[in-house]
Formats: sequence, C-alpha cells, structure tokens
Amino acid sequence: MDDGSELFDVVDQNDLVIGTATRQEVHKNSWLHRSIHIFVFNNQKDIFLQKRVLTKDENPGYWDSSVSGHVNSGEDYLTSAHRELEEELGISGSLKPFIKFPACRETFWEHMQSYLCITDQTIQINPHEIIEGRYWKLDELKTKIQENPGIFTSSFHCIFHCYVKTIGSILSDPPKSL
Repeated sequence: MDDGSELFDVVDQNDLVIGTATRQEVHKNSWLHRSIHIFVFNNQKDIFLQKRVLTKDENPGYWDSSVSGHVNSGEDYLTSAHRELEEELGISGSLKPFIKFPACRETFWEHMQSYLCITDQTIQINPHEIIEGRYWKLDELKTKIQENPGIFTSSFHCIFHCYVKTIGSILSDPPKSL
C-alpha cells in the first residue's frame, strides 16, 4: 500500500498541469489530478473486474474496472495505463483509448482516461491492490449492477454506462480486435 508520498500532477479543469503534490495532499484537498481505467476482455467477450483491497483510501472493498490507477507526475495516460496493467494484473497488451471523463465528484476529482484491452493472457492479481478478481459475462454484470449498484465504484459506473451506450446493447460484443 502506498504511504501517500507518491507524486501526482495537479491539473486544472482543462487537464493542464498547474503543480505537483503528494497523493495525500491531492486527496485531502480534492485537487484535480489524473487517473486511468482499463476494461480487460477475454476472447469469450467476458469482462474482468477487480475488487479493491480494504486498505485503499478510496472505495475500499468495491468492485471496479479491470485496472485503475493514478497517473504519476510527469507520466502520460498511456504510459500509466501500461504500468498499471502490469502492476495490477501482471499482463501486457494492446490498449485502445475508449473515453475520457473530465474531473468531477463521481471521478473523485480525477480527469479519467479509459482504455479497452482484449487478451487471453493469464491474469496474476496483485494482492496488495486487489482482494478478488474475476471475469463476468456482460448480462450477468448488468443484472448485478441492477440488483446491487452500491458494490461498484462510481468511476466504474461512469465508464460502464458509456461502454454500454457507445458499443450498443449490454449483450453486444466488445471490438473484435484493437
């Protein structure tokens, strides 16, 4: 678990860097910063989700995107996404930019860039980041979200809603290739 001393770029509403601060300072003061989220699909079109460890300072124990993480100071979104994919799931892969959200309360004041990844690599979850992870059929996930939306992070809800709306119905396939 991070001790809060990681450095993040503090950004403005237009996602332009205006300073640098520690993770702890950024979260304590609700300063705008950056994050990435990745939806990882297997070739059977199932989506992998992670359940966040209970020691997280945001959304402990909630289900979240396959991968989520902060963009470190001086790092770009794509570099961060590849780093987080390796750190959290122990895999690498081709990432396709999906949608970017502006910083707001639902994104915890993070400009949030999301990506899609399709892979059948064996996932090795990082137990310091994730207490549980598994693939979900899209119709199963839709049902779970309807039955118990409070077990998922608000960031996940934002991205998943856009995924369903953009890609088509909840039963639609993710792109065949990236």
